[in-house]
Amino acid sequence: MPGSKSSPTSSPASDPVAEAKPMSGADPGDLDRDQVLGLTVHGLPEPGPALAETEQAARRTRVGRWKMLMVLLVCAAPVVASYFTYYVIRPEGRRNFGELIDPQRTLPAVQALDLVGRPVPLDSLKGQWLLLSVGGGACDEACQQRLYFQRQLREGMGREKDRIDWVWLVNDVQPVSETLMGVKQATVLRVAPEVLSAWLSPSAGQPLEAHLYVVDPMGNWMMRFPAPMTIDTAPKAKRDLERLLRASSSWDKEGREPLGH
Repeated sequence: MPGSKSSPTSSPASDPVAEAKPMSGADPGDLDRDQVLGLTVHGLPEPGPALAETEQAARRTRVGRWKMLMVLLVCAAPVVASYFTYYVIRPEGRRNFGELIDPQRTLPAVQALDLVGRPVPLDSLKGQWLLLSVGGGACDEACQQRLYFQRQLREGMGREKDRIDWVWLVNDVQPVSETLMGVKQATVLRVAPEVLSAWLSPSAGQPLEAHLYVVDPMGNWMMRFPAPMTIDTAPKAKRDLERLLRASSSWDKEGREPLGH
C-alpha cells in the first residue's frame, strides 16, 4: 500500500533446525565413522609380553613332558632289555643250540656261602651274564669236564669275555678237591640243593648237574644247554653266547658290584 513500509525478510541463519540438518548430499553414516576414527584408544595391553608368556608356558610344558618321558624310559629300561634279549632272539629259536626257558626264573634271594664260609647273597650275582654249572664239592670227571667247557666258552668270547662270569654252584657240604682250587677265574658258592632244585630244572631224563645254564644280567635263568657238552656241541653253544652278547651290547656292560656288597 502507498506509504507503507515492507517488513524485513527473516535471516535463515537464525533457524536452529537448519543448523542441525546435515548438508545436502552428505551420508550420516560417514559422519559416524569419522567420529569413531577420530577417537583415541587408551589402556589396551601391548601384545608382545602376553605372547612371550604364552610361549614360555608352552615351552615349559614341552620340557616337562620330555623329562617325564625320559624318567619312564630309564625306569623301563631293564624290563625292555630283558624282553629284547628274550623275544628278539626267540624268532631264531630253530637255530639255537640252547633251550630257551619260558617263563624265565629269577635268581633266588637267599644266602649262599663262599668257600671260606662267609655268607654271600645269591642275587648279588646279578649284573653280569652267567655261565653256570652245578656239582658236588668232590667234582667227579663229568663235573670237571663241565668246568673245562665253561672256561673254554668264556675264553672263546675274546674281548667280550669279561661280560660273562663263570659260576660253579656247589650243592653239598663236601670239601672242594684240592686239584680244583686253582680254578681262580670261577665264582664258587655253596647253595642248598633244595634252593637250586626250586630255581633250576634239567631236561627230561637228565640230572640237574648235567647241564650248563645261562642267566642274564637281570638275574633271569633264560637258557639251558643240552647235556652232555662235548667238543662237537661246544661251538654251537659258543654261537648262542655270541648272539646273546651281541644283542645286549647296547645296554649291558662288563662289571658289577663286588660280591657281598
